[in-house]
Amino acid sequence: MDTTRERAPLTRVPLSDAPRPPLDLTLPPWPGEHVEAGGVRLHIRRTPGPTDETAVYVHGLGGSSLNWTDLSAQLSGHAQGIAVDLPGAGRSEPPGGYKFDLVDHVDTLAKFMRGMELGPVHLFGNSMGGAVSMVLAAKYPELVRTLTLVSPAVPDLRPLPNRMSDPRIPFAMMPFIGARFRRQLAALTPMQRAQQLVNLCFAVPSMVPPHRMDETAQEFADRAKIAWAAQSLMATTMGLFRAWLVPPSQSLWRIVPKITAPTLVVWGTQDKLVTVRKAPRTARLLPRGRLLVLPNTGHVAQIERPETVARAALGLWEAAKEDIW
Repeated sequence: MDTTRERAPLTRVPLSDAPRPPLDLTLPPWPGEHVEAGGVRLHIRRTPGPTDETAVYVHGLGGSSLNWTDLSAQLSGHAQGIAVDLPGAGRSEPPGGYKFDLVDHVDTLAKFMRGMELGPVHLFGNSMGGAVSMVLAAKYPELVRTLTLVSPAVPDLRPLPNRMSDPRIPFAMMPFIGARFRRQLAALTPMQRAQQLVNLCFAVPSMVPPHRMDETAQEFADRAKIAWAAQSLMATTMGLFRAWLVPPSQSLWRIVPKITAPTLVVWGTQDKLVTVRKAPRTARLLPRGRLLVLPNTGHVAQIERPETVARAALGLWEAAKEDIW
């Protein structure tokens, strides 16, 4: 029986009035570098800010540290930012024998954070990065001060083709027939792939600035030259699916109630990848969770609505500091 109490209504999610830089959608990506810490080597992007507070940003499936440019800028007056490329994503080459399961990502990120002497941090996760962040917050609570989840990839077993940037992707993973579909996908131009991704993830794709489209297309072009990129993406996808298909006793739904950090759940009403219908249950199961649902927003609210997400995240930080969340 679910005995968790109902959370506060949406209107009571505190939106901070703390000062933030003016939103500048022309900002280039933050500088990237490879860093080795805790026996782990990851590519990260740093956002300068006060060093007494740190925000760590974890991207979703097929994403990278580029997904946090605007939100981390909005929060830069309050915390330094570290956006990671998980192994096999962005520019982080996976080590030999890496399994690409959620637990691998969680343990790797925890080792890296400890090696950098980070924690407790303000942890952000989008989509699969949200699932990684949930498990990390439950397994390593000492590393997490607050948790912000943007459309976390909780189990959603609706048919897959309509929830992927190209409906041919599931077929490309199959034996025998997969090779034909992989050739078709490889023939797409980087800009075509970027447009597919934006159409899937954004509620209003036409609102994406041209230079952000160029950045996304360039990332597709860069990854096409990396030998391990395609196989890593496929393995990571399968790792996420495995996390959704485990027995109920091992489900992500059993992990959520173990999270003790004050948590903000943000979801877009037009999310095509993980239905907003999962949002109330996610927030309700969190011992210290609240829910903010954003209209006319898709799967990547931190990109589509960075100002609103920043105000809500700062409200979470302020309330957690005063222990009123």
